[in-house]
Amino acid sequence: MRFLRRSESSDQAGQTAVEPPAGTDAAETEDEGATRSRPHTTPGKGRATPKRRDAEGRRRGPAPPPPRTQREAAKLARATRPSKDERRAKALERRKRMDAGDDRVLLPRDRGKVRAYVRDIVDSRPHVIGLFLPLAALVLVAALIQNPVIQQYVTLFTFLMLIVMVVEGTLLGMQVLKKARAKFPDEEIKGLGTGWYAFSRATQPRRMRVPKPRVKRGDTV
Repeated sequence: MRFLRRSESSDQAGQTAVEPPAGTDAAETEDEGATRSRPHTTPGKGRATPKRRDAEGRRRGPAPPPPRTQREAAKLARATRPSKDERRAKALERRKRMDAGDDRVLLPRDRGKVRAYVRDIVDSRPHVIGLFLPLAALVLVAALIQNPVIQQYVTLFTFLMLIVMVVEGTLLGMQVLKKARAKFPDEEIKGLGTGWYAFSRATQPRRMRVPKPRVKRGDTV
């Protein structure tokens, strides 16, 4: 019958597949079969796997309870607060980086290559606007002196100086804006913000400017 014939043919094929080829030792065949039956294993590291808390290097456990009173909160804040020397060292380091013009610690208004270029233009020349703070001090002294003649002359001088400062600040802002847009054509430079930044930079005494000037007076920028 066909059923019997199919079974016989399949048995013969199975026997033919299992039977080792001629010239092969039976021991080698058994070794190959044992190797195939063994699962794949990785070689050992030679040391025990550390625990997770040891690998992280911190203590694990329940979190401390939150403070329940204001006194406990103040005590916890004092315990976790850095010391005075550490705060002073961090403030000094931050100040040095700000003076050097590090964008990572500068105020948002001072960041960027455009603002650095504007500062270089302002720092490369003297300005009458730099007399703004001494002029304010002169007005204060004149107000304390009860002499109408002196107050009248100081008021007139102050008025003339303010006019000069406004004119110079306007021209400075227009010049700085023109140079900045020519040097950085791909940057979006706002006219009012850039002009006011240059004006406020020029009103400060040179030693009090932050970041510190990178160029000397008379240098070409």
